[in-house]
Amino acid sequence: MKKIALVYWPEGGNVETVAEKIFHRFEDDKIEKNSVASIDQQTLSDFDYLIVGGSTVGSHVWEDADDSNKWHKFFNMLDNIDLSSKTVAFFGLGDQVLYPHHFVDGLGVFREEFEKRGAKIIGQWPVKGYEFIDSEGMKDEMFYGIALDEDNQAELTDERLDSWLPEIKKEFGF
Repeated sequence: MKKIALVYWPEGGNVETVAEKIFHRFEDDKIEKNSVASIDQQTLSDFDYLIVGGSTVGSHVWEDADDSNKWHKFFNMLDNIDLSSKTVAFFGLGDQVLYPHHFVDGLGVFREEFEKRGAKIIGQWPVKGYEFIDSEGMKDEMFYGIALDEDNQAELTDERLDSWLPEIKKEFGF
């Protein structure tokens, strides 16, 4: 049976809250939720589909080689997995008011890390409805995944997820 790995970091806070919202929009036997810190290579290899999410806060250290950096360890683990047969979608959290020059830049990091390993990336989301100056998480007026701002537009999160996830489910064949 094909199954989805929902992988996120950090634990606690808005990212985990959104991961929970995504998780509960799927049937339990179709999806498994894991933090970046808890998933291992074998488990990740067993999934056909991935939904990966995080916040932009601290993204400047995502690729730092420090052993305590959970994203760095996760991205290194991807080197040992054949991603060419995997389909992945991203969700990114950011603050378009406090960080308008770097809104959901983390989506760009996700795209780069998965694209260079051959994964099929789906789930682009329009930039319309957001107010920011720049983002490394977009190209041609589309974010590389769904962009969410729990600090300034939390009231739109459920509506956005309810529009985005049916497309993801369709692409995943559910």
